[in-house]
Order: sequence, then structure tokens, then C-alpha cells
Amino acid sequence: MKRREFLQAAAAAAFASSLLGASRSFAAAPFRKVLFFTKSAGFQHSAIKREKEGDLGFAERTLIDLGKQHGFEVTATKDGSVFDGDLDQYDAYFFYTTGDLTQPGNDKNPPMSKEGKQKLFDAVAGGKGFLASHCGSDTFHSKGPSREEQKPEDIDPYIKMLGGEFISHGPQQKGRMIVKSPTFPGLSGVGDSFEIHDEWYSLRNFAPDLQVILLQDTQGMTGEDYERPPYPATWARQHGKGRVFYTSMGHREDVWTNPTFQQILLGGLNWAVGNVEFAVAPNLEQAAPGARIMPPPKKPKPDVKPKKPAAKPAA
Repeated sequence: MKRREFLQAAAAAAFASSLLGASRSFAAAPFRKVLFFTKSAGFQHSAIKREKEGDLGFAERTLIDLGKQHGFEVTATKDGSVFDGDLDQYDAYFFYTTGDLTQPGNDKNPPMSKEGKQKLFDAVAGGKGFLASHCGSDTFHSKGPSREEQKPEDIDPYIKMLGGEFISHGPQQKGRMIVKSPTFPGLSGVGDSFEIHDEWYSLRNFAPDLQVILLQDTQGMTGEDYERPPYPATWARQHGKGRVFYTSMGHREDVWTNPTFQQILLGGLNWAVGNVEFAVAPNLEQAAPGARIMPPPKKPKPDVKPKKPAAKPAA
């Protein structure tokens, strides 16, 4: 076996061992129920697209299977009316969503009511867990230009709860995650940093009380969206009595099957529902002092007018 193949095999074995260890350590935890909400009022990602009636999207199937292995019952839905029902039956709500979810939007599934949106906030503040992956930050946008930090009164309550907001993204590429909170659940064995190929979000409007878990290393990244200092890419925070976890990873289907991503996701899930205790002390200013420096404004596309065909010579 070549050295590179040996190292890859060893790393895979280490992550598998870490996941097994996490499973054993949470074995005594009570059974937990998670609502996985995947409505796309804006752009619909392929990871949660359902090809036909009765099917589930790739990420939906993956999270349900992970749940079965690790003590979670995951219910996936695109129907926003669920938030008008009994939210108490769930221990956590997981969003992989886009746009204004109180509107039918692109996927035409039933929207959340404004009352349902408030019920979600009240449930989390009252002690329920909330998680979001990737486009969960491309949901309920704040007022004002997208490449500026907003005044508190212009930030949507959903973004305030989540702790950060999508600006834009560049081409899919390999990105380096710098570990800033190595003792957070699910980070055991990950090391000081790791790389994953994904679609990386540039983000803004970070809550001041974030515990930054992973930092986006912008050095060498392709695209003007990343012409800024390193900024938070995965974090946790308290929202009232509730626990909030977000990771920008998860655009690509192969990321959902990546052992590192799954390990971190399971750590966040176990923390959010209270299976494991961890005090999330704010570290934004120390971990990402340049986080509020925005990427430059998008350059306008050149206005190229089509050339007129050359006149035919006179006969």
C-alpha cells in the first residue's frame, strides 16, 4: 500500500472509530425527535430535491439513516404548516431551506404562517434545539444591501436566532476549515484543520455571542466572494434557553456522506438536544477579528453588445 493510501485509510478508520465512540457515549441518552424542514422558497438545492411524489431528497435520506444509527427519529417535510401544529413533540428543528418561508416560493409547498414562524422562535427560546446546514443561512434575509453589515433593527429575527446570514458564494472548490473550538462535541480527532470540496458561503451579520467552531480560511480561495479575512463557517450559540448550531457545509451530496461532516453534524445535534453538555462561551472577536470586513462589491458584468453582421457587398 502506498503511503498516501495508507494515510487516507488510517484517517478514515480514525473517523469511524470516533463516530463509534460518540455513539457509545450517547447510548444512554433519551430517544430524541428531530424535524428536518427542507422547503425551498428560493433556490432548491439538489441535495434535498425530491425527484417524484413520495421520494425523499438525498440529504433527507442521509439524516434519517444517521438518526436511526444514533438514537434520533428524523421527520423530513417541506410543508410549512407543520409549524402551526404541535412543535413540543420535537426536541430540535433542522433547517435546510431558502428564501422567505412564509411564501409558497419556488417549490410551491405550503408556506409557514407568520404565527408559525413566531412559534418556532418561542419554542427555541423556551429550550428546544435548532440546527441549520448550508442554505439555512440563505433564509429570511435582512433588509438592505447584501454586502454590508446591517443595523440590529434591520436584521430578520430568524437571522438573529441563527447567528449569521448568507451573502454570496463563488465556484465550488476545496476549502480549508480551521478548528477554533477543538473540544466542542464531534470535533475529537479532527485536528487543527481539514479540507472538504464544497460550495462555500460568504457570510455576514454574525451574532456577537457566537462560539466559533470552524473558521473559513480564505487564503488562496477562488472568487471575489472570499476577498476578506477568515470568518466563521460553523458555530454554536445560546438563544434564550435553546441551543443553536450552524454549519455552512452541505451543498454537495458527497459532503453529506463525508465522515468528517457527519461526525461534526452528529456532535452539533447531540449538543443541541442536550445529550451532551458544553458551555458555548463567545469567542468571535478572538477567533475571527476580521469577520465583519465584507467582500468587495460585485464587479458589474461588461455590457457587451452583439456585433452587427457585416453588410453584404452590393451586387
